[in-house]
Amino acid sequence: MAIDAKKIKELRDLTQAGFSDCQKALEESNGDIEAAIKFLKERGIAKAEKKAGAIATEGITDILTDDANKALIIEINSQTDFVAQNEEFINLSNEMKKVILENDVVEVKEVESLVLSNGSTIKESCAEATGKIGEKISFRRAGIVTKKDNQTFGLYVHHNKRYSAIVVVSGNISQDVAKDVAMHLGAMNPKFLNKESVDPTWLEEEKQRLINQTIEEGKPQEFAEKIVNGRMNKLLAEYSFEDQQFVKDPSITIKQYLEQHNSKLLFMKRFELGEGIEKKQVDFAAEVAEQMKK
Repeated sequence: MAIDAKKIKELRDLTQAGFSDCQKALEESNGDIEAAIKFLKERGIAKAEKKAGAIATEGITDILTDDANKALIIEINSQTDFVAQNEEFINLSNEMKKVILENDVVEVKEVESLVLSNGSTIKESCAEATGKIGEKISFRRAGIVTKKDNQTFGLYVHHNKRYSAIVVVSGNISQDVAKDVAMHLGAMNPKFLNKESVDPTWLEEEKQRLINQTIEEGKPQEFAEKIVNGRMNKLLAEYSFEDQQFVKDPSITIKQYLEQHNSKLLFMKRFELGEGIEKKQVDFAAEVAEQMKK
């Protein structure tokens, strides 16, 4: 029987299953919505309905370039790190990266509306994968970084894809040198590019915190600010990317390392998996007890 498009849309809104799955379910159920939902649930396709509110903080971060002057950094989430190794998750992630970079968009709503080769949007494809895999799969964020012809990308993705980093440095320098700088960014997570780019509000708050701490340590208030100036210089060296000691050679800073190669740090971007997401605290004993009741 021919299925009305409005009815297919209604079923998709209820289950988050794909267009073709909804169409088939309605055909098998003679157009009965409730029977179609049951059909989808029996096949695990409508699991996305239950998983939609789950918190997904695992997954991957990754990078893709167009081999020219544009690079994409992305985070795609799942509920467990195991699922990030699933072939369907990997294939979906790879296609998402390609389509996002080609379309040059990063806002969540715009990204989710992009259409993949299966004819479904990224949002719909994530919902379909959620139903099939049994865990919430979702696009979280992306960033697109551009450079000029006389600049070099440094790209680094950690082996477990928990964090990725992009730097832009001046000059057409060795990819290995630029990658070393990106690797340092990934590992050390500096807060600011250099001392000049430090947020003045953050700087003032940190200075006041150190002054209070120094007074609490018993130092005279009239000397506290002088003592804190030295501590602030040390703190800035820790948070300023350029001034951090290079992980591969602590005898020099990142700035000095790049100067050795006639280059300068221009830009940085780093994604770490799940950062900023409030993770649900699970009471394992309570969860087991709840399962025992079923």
